[in-house]
Amino acid sequence: MERRSRVFLGLGSLLCLLWGAFPHGVVAAPHSADTQECLACHVQATPGIVSDWQRSRHAQLTPGEAMTAEPLSRKVSSPQVPEGLKGHSVGCAECHTLRVEAHQDTVEHNGYKMYVVVSPEDCRTCHQEEVTQYGKNLMAHAHGNLMKNPLYRQLVEAVNGLQSFEGGSLKTSAPMAHTNDDSCLSCHGTEVTVQGKVSRDTDFGQMDFAVLSGWPNVGVGRLNPDGTQGSCGSCHTRHGFSIEVARKPETCSQCHKGPDVPAYPVYSVSKHGNLYGSFKGKWNFTDVPWVLGKDVNAPTCATCHVSLVVDEGKNVLAQRSHAMNDRLPWRIFGLVYAHPHPREPETYKIRNADGLALPTRLDGSWGGEALIDKAEQDSRRKAMQRVCLGCHGTSWVEGHWVRFEKTLEETNRMTATATELMVRAWKENKAQGLPANPFDEPLEKLWVEQWLFFGNSIRFSSAMMGADYGVFDNGRWSQSKGLREMERVYRTLSSGQRTR
Repeated sequence: MERRSRVFLGLGSLLCLLWGAFPHGVVAAPHSADTQECLACHVQATPGIVSDWQRSRHAQLTPGEAMTAEPLSRKVSSPQVPEGLKGHSVGCAECHTLRVEAHQDTVEHNGYKMYVVVSPEDCRTCHQEEVTQYGKNLMAHAHGNLMKNPLYRQLVEAVNGLQSFEGGSLKTSAPMAHTNDDSCLSCHGTEVTVQGKVSRDTDFGQMDFAVLSGWPNVGVGRLNPDGTQGSCGSCHTRHGFSIEVARKPETCSQCHKGPDVPAYPVYSVSKHGNLYGSFKGKWNFTDVPWVLGKDVNAPTCATCHVSLVVDEGKNVLAQRSHAMNDRLPWRIFGLVYAHPHPREPETYKIRNADGLALPTRLDGSWGGEALIDKAEQDSRRKAMQRVCLGCHGTSWVEGHWVRFEKTLEETNRMTATATELMVRAWKENKAQGLPANPFDEPLEKLWVEQWLFFGNSIRFSSAMMGADYGVFDNGRWSQSKGLREMERVYRTLSSGQRTR
C-alpha cells in the first residue's frame, strides 16, 4: 500500500513543525524518517501528545547516547539495543511499529503497520531489567489476582453488582463489564482485546483503526493485545514517560487514595508528606541516582519502594527495583489479615488450609510455602531500613519498626474478633456466607469494613506516622465502633434469620 501523499507537508513546513515547535531551550535528537512522518500529521492531529513527547528524554536523547552514561546514572538497562535504534530518538514509530507481528491490535495506518497499545515487552528493548523486575511485582499480576481469585471476584460482584428492589427485598445481578472496567479494573488493569477494525474519515483521509474493548486503560496489571501484562504508563505517564512524574506521590495517589488503600492521604498528613509539600519545588526529581540529602530531604513513595537511592558519597542505600517488593517484609492491605509477603506475584493461586483463596485462615493463622520465611522478611526489613537510616538514627528506626509490627499484631487481633463473630453468624444462618457471596449482606459488609478500611488505615498510619488516620479517621475509633455495630446487628437477628 503506498503512503498517501496528501498527508505530506513540504520540507520547509515539516522542519518548522518538528524543530521550530519544540519548547524553548529543548534540543531535539535526530528523528527517524518514520517518526518524522508520524509527527507531520500528529503535530496537528494530537498536539498535546506531541508536546508531551517533545519534552521527554525519548525525544531529546538517542539510546546510543544514553548508553554512554556511567553505570549508576544509566537509564537504559538492556546490555544491547538494536543498531537501527541507537542513532535517533525514541519516537512514535519506535514504540508503535516495533513489534507489529506480536500485536493483535496491529492495523494498516497511512502505509505503515502500527498498533496503539504499547506494552512492557515493547519497552524491554531498552529497559530490560525494569521489565523483568516488574513481572515479579504483584502489580503486574493485579488483573488476575483480582479476577481469577474466586473469593475476591465475589467481592467485586458485591461492590459493582446492579441492585434492584423485587418482592420486598434487594436483588443483586452480575456487574456489567464496563462497570468493572470503570471501577476496580481502572487500577488493577482491564483485559484489552481486539474486536475488529474500523475505517474512519480523518483530516488526512480515510484510515483504519483497531476496535478495542477494555480501552482506554493504564491499570498496573492490564492484559495487553500482545499477550503481556502491565502498563509502564501507570507510573511513567504517556507520552512523556517522566521519571519526575513517577517519583511524585500524586502519581501513586490515583490508585492508593481510597479507604481501602489510604497510602496517599496518610503520607500527605505525615511529617514526610509535610516536608514534601513544603519543599518539593526545591527538590530534584529528575536525576539518577537520587542523592538523599542533596536532591531530596524526605522520602516519597518512590524513595522507599522503587528508586536507586545513594548518599552524597555515591554509596548505594537502595538499589532501583521495579519489583517493588524487595523492601517489603509484610503485606499490609487488601487481605483480611496482614501477613508475610507472598513468595510469588500470582497470589490468586494461593489456597489456605481450608481451601479458600487466601494466604491466611479465617482465624488469622498463616503458614505454608506461599509466604516468605523469616530470613527473607529480615532481609527485606533491613533493605527498607537502610533507606530510613539515610536520615534517621538507629534508635529512631528500630523503635519505629517495633511499634509498626506490634500494630500489625494488634489489627490482626481486632480483625480476628470481628471474623469470629462473622463465622458464628454464618454457622447460625444469620448470614449465608460461603459458598454464597460472603460480602453482600449487611453484617458481612460491616465485617469487610473492619479489615478493608479500618485495619488498613491503622496499619498505613503506623507505617508512615500518619497520626489521626490511626485513631479517628477510619482508625481505631472506627474499628472499635464497627465491632460494636457488628455485635448489635448480630444480636438483633434470630437464628436462621438472614439480613439479606
